[in-house]
Amino acid sequence: MLRGMVLTAAFLSCGCFNGLVLTATNVGGPVVETPVADADHYFCCNKIALIDVEGLIVNAKESSILVGTSDNPVSLFRERLDAAADDKRVKAVVLRINSPGGGVTASDIMYQDLLRFRRATGKPVVACMMDVAASGGYYLSMGANHVIAHPTTVTGSIGVIMNMYNATGLATMLGVSSSPIKSGPNKDIGNPLRPMSETERAILQGMVDAFYNQFVEVVVRGRGLPEERVRFLADGRVYTGIDAKKLGLVDEVGYLEDAIQCAKDMAGIKDAYVVAYDRCEGYRGSIYAASPKIPAEVRVKLDLPGMSGPSGAGFMYLWQAGAPK
Repeated sequence: MLRGMVLTAAFLSCGCFNGLVLTATNVGGPVVETPVADADHYFCCNKIALIDVEGLIVNAKESSILVGTSDNPVSLFRERLDAAADDKRVKAVVLRINSPGGGVTASDIMYQDLLRFRRATGKPVVACMMDVAASGGYYLSMGANHVIAHPTTVTGSIGVIMNMYNATGLATMLGVSSSPIKSGPNKDIGNPLRPMSETERAILQGMVDAFYNQFVEVVVRGRGLPEERVRFLADGRVYTGIDAKKLGLVDEVGYLEDAIQCAKDMAGIKDAYVVAYDRCEGYRGSIYAASPKIPAEVRVKLDLPGMSGPSGAGFMYLWQAGAPK
């Protein structure tokens, strides 16, 4: 035991350790169909595809201390849509969203993919909001034909944020200063070790405003609301599913079963199997199972300060509860 601790400390001290990695067996490989719910009749061939959008919407492989690196959400979303598009027995899609949003570009790519799927296939899409479908999660739902929110869903947060920090006080206390060698006055815009100039703030605010206007346009198209009304509602606040329905931000309040029934009605069918698409074959158990069973081999990754790659600031369609203002 002591020898193992000494070896671990040695790896940490030499700076060549960035975590214990045990790769999950369900990462990589094509998506395969997973049964979720049976049809009422044995000889029914129709299917409803249940496609999940969970966690942060980013165009990168996700990682955490427990599961390490997993699928790129943008890539996985497109693969699932392609699988639903290629299967003629899939008559409609239920998009189950449980996400606080994420990157501006990633959210827009997935939204455009959803619109492209609808145009190419003519298959209806029903968005079902779970615990959270805020900011980029709400943005994505605007690509659906019909939007259903649970009564307790947290949604809205229509807006853009770019987190910037000013650590000049801390730097002064520690005796640290910034002396970048740069090709232009705005090359180190957002440098946390010096106050931001008004010119720099105006540059970033202009970009935030442009992305905000894009979000507003998406909501105007998706909800058929006047732009002035959307801008009034789009001050960044979140709404419950019930309030969102009253304000016209969603079509109805209901549950996942209601979304599946709505998908059947929109597709003009009375019966259907419900299927999902996962990286590995597995039994989900019911429509409320968020993901297939966790394989025996799990990935654990420990990111330590100064030992991970850079993750610079970015523009986000993201709801951050309790985030510093």
